[in-house]
Amino acid sequence: MSRPLALITGSFRRLGGHIAGRLAQAGYDVALHASHAGEPEAEVTATIAAAGATHHCFAADLADGDATQGLIPAVAARFGRRVDLLVNNASCFRADDASHPTPESLTSHFAVNAAAPFVLATKLAEQGGCVVVNILDQRIAHPHRDQLAYTVSKQALGEATRTLALALAPAVRVNGVAPGLTLATDDYSPEQVDRLAALMPLGRLPDIDQVADAVLFLARAEASTGQTLFVDGGAGLVWFERDFVHLAR
Repeated sequence: MSRPLALITGSFRRLGGHIAGRLAQAGYDVALHASHAGEPEAEVTATIAAAGATHHCFAADLADGDATQGLIPAVAARFGRRVDLLVNNASCFRADDASHPTPESLTSHFAVNAAAPFVLATKLAEQGGCVVVNILDQRIAHPHRDQLAYTVSKQALGEATRTLALALAPAVRVNGVAPGLTLATDDYSPEQVDRLAALMPLGRLPDIDQVADAVLFLARAEASTGQTLFVDGGAGLVWFERDFVHLAR
């Protein structure tokens, strides 16, 4: 019996790569995706290999409708079988997403963060797949005034999660994971991250393993669809005035 096949968008590195490794450990073969051709981080491919899984890499610019439409068929053709699980992890988060984003910025964010996951989910359903997990953001519960194009596009994906869950049932389950601050960039100091953790209702931030485990849980949760699981230290319960990068500095 062949292993089930998972496509994880935006999985050459960081969170997407870690999710791919966790799924490989759980018995999946994995399709790694990036917007442009290149090589995944060595740690990602090493984890997959150690799990005895097969992986192949795919490049597709999710801002390009034709590339998005062709991704699921390309993965299925390369592996010689259907894609069972789709994890919509890739995101657009542009530096020009100011307090009043331009129409071009809005279009770019919606193309990658909302439209592409929607199209990929329907393509998964067409070829017989059964599970979609959308990676959202805890800010969708209590939005703030920063990165408006990103935030609104993630809110759209959150609503699409519920709508697609109904539209694609009973053949396909569609759920979401909404992480909090998980992998801090160089914009954060270690001291700031510690202070931010203290602001969370649970007094801690999530780690990358907890987010990946949430994806795996929903991949297996056969009685759940249209749900969003917040993995955020409780951040989604609280309204923060600004993006975390501006707080506790």
